[in-house]
Amino acid sequence: MYSEEFDGANAQERSGEDVYSKPVRAGKRTYFFDVKATKGKDYYLTITESKRRMDSNGHFAYDKHKIFLYKEDFEKFAEGLEEVIQYIKTNCLKDNGRPASEKFTDIEFEEL
Repeated sequence: MYSEEFDGANAQERSGEDVYSKPVRAGKRTYFFDVKATKGKDYYLTITESKRRMDSNGHFAYDKHKIFLYKEDFEKFAEGLEEVIQYIKTNCLKDNGRPASEKFTDIEFEEL
């Protein structure tokens, strides 16, 4: 159920004090890992995906998606993320029985 009290609490947390930030550029996207603190010095992590796009006026705009990760969820989040990444590496990145990272081999050409 939505309430003004709930909205106020979220607004306070969203404007938390910046403690540390780590941007990671990955192709057309940038991921921001931001450590923030509430007024009560309770720490949490925000993960933001930012992707640059062209708007209808021909100007650059950014699509941003953000999640908030609270300290009580750090372990379970990390375990789930690691499990899913391992699953993808083991089961989804194969090319003829080999991981995608190994599908290219060194080729030697004869000099003419």
